[in-house]
Amino acid sequence: MIRNVEQPETAEQGARSPRSRMQDYLAASARAIPPSGIRRFFDLVSASKDSSIISLGVGEPDFVTPWRYRDAAVYSLEKGKTQYTSNAGMPELREAIAQYLHDRFELSYNPADEVLVTVGGSEAIDLAIRALIEPGDEILIPEPTYLPYNPIASLSGGVPVGIETFAKDQFKLTADGLRAAITPKSKALVLCYPSNPTGAIMSYDDLLPIAKLVEENDLIVIADEIYAELTYGPRHVSFASLPGMKDRTIVVSGFSKAFAMTGWRMGYACGHPELIGAMLKIHQYTVMCAPIMGQVAALEALTNGMEEMARMIESYNQRRRLVVQGFRQIGLECHEPQGAFYAFPSVANTGLSSEEFASRLLLEAKVAAVPGYVFGQGGEGFIRCSYATSVTQLTEALDRIGGFLNKLR
Repeated sequence: MIRNVEQPETAEQGARSPRSRMQDYLAASARAIPPSGIRRFFDLVSASKDSSIISLGVGEPDFVTPWRYRDAAVYSLEKGKTQYTSNAGMPELREAIAQYLHDRFELSYNPADEVLVTVGGSEAIDLAIRALIEPGDEILIPEPTYLPYNPIASLSGGVPVGIETFAKDQFKLTADGLRAAITPKSKALVLCYPSNPTGAIMSYDDLLPIAKLVEENDLIVIADEIYAELTYGPRHVSFASLPGMKDRTIVVSGFSKAFAMTGWRMGYACGHPELIGAMLKIHQYTVMCAPIMGQVAALEALTNGMEEMARMIESYNQRRRLVVQGFRQIGLECHEPQGAFYAFPSVANTGLSSEEFASRLLLEAKVAAVPGYVFGQGGEGFIRCSYATSVTQLTEALDRIGGFLNKLR
């Protein structure tokens, strides 16, 4: 029996000051993370009892997950498939992912040790950054961009370094911009193309000078390619497919966007066995494995779901043309997005900041969009509008935005 013998505290030892607020218990890194600007506007819409609000805010397909994917998951439940899978994911799903990437994007991965199934692409991003970044390491992030990279890097003790991109360059990362940001502490580069929030894409010729700098400066690339299937014209070029880049790249993707499976939380990462092995260890201790029902649905999507995906992409393309033309007609300059399902029109000519514009648009015109400043450098003066909603809703939203602009003039 072990007795707990309390010793009186001496004056020399001193007493620790009591924490006066619950916040005092929190890690400084957690306190420093700002709330998601996207979620703030989404929560405003969700909390409102006004059913007339049209939301162009959250990047979620308006399509229900195709029936065949859902049916596969339901059948697996009926057959009692409710157990854990391998930490890395069902072998047959990893094989299907490797085959899919080979067929669609000219990538070659061994499903046994170069493919990891994750809880959404978001977990894959988290795992990649945590596996790579140590305190003081710099992670280079072209902006405007998807929000989580910066806070995840900071939580790992890393230093996020934003690289501003510009509308005049179609929001593409340039070699000059990257070169100017690299320092001896630079360790990793995040590439999110097709881009959330701008819809920008990078061609093979755009990526070649980036790959040269990556090699010269001994960087690892986290290629967030969740929107790879959502391009409207040129096919997506995976950074890992460039000469010499496969072993320097962690490809992150998933099923949420192109396959309309957001709530299933199914993603994956592919890369060098040592990189994927490190990510797998973190994955084992945090979530163990992705849910088996989602893995079954994802397997069905890859093996039998390409026709449904193609129909959804064609619908997005029609809406893309409608939205870009609509913004230009009502007086907002809008570069043409070549990927994803977002338009990123400029509101600079209104004289309002992006937050002021988005807030007033919501209150006065009942249209929710995301202010561009939340996406980092270069986002101020723009708003992000998702066109993953019906043509009827998009047409009405454009009419309302036009009316709102007329009142401002």
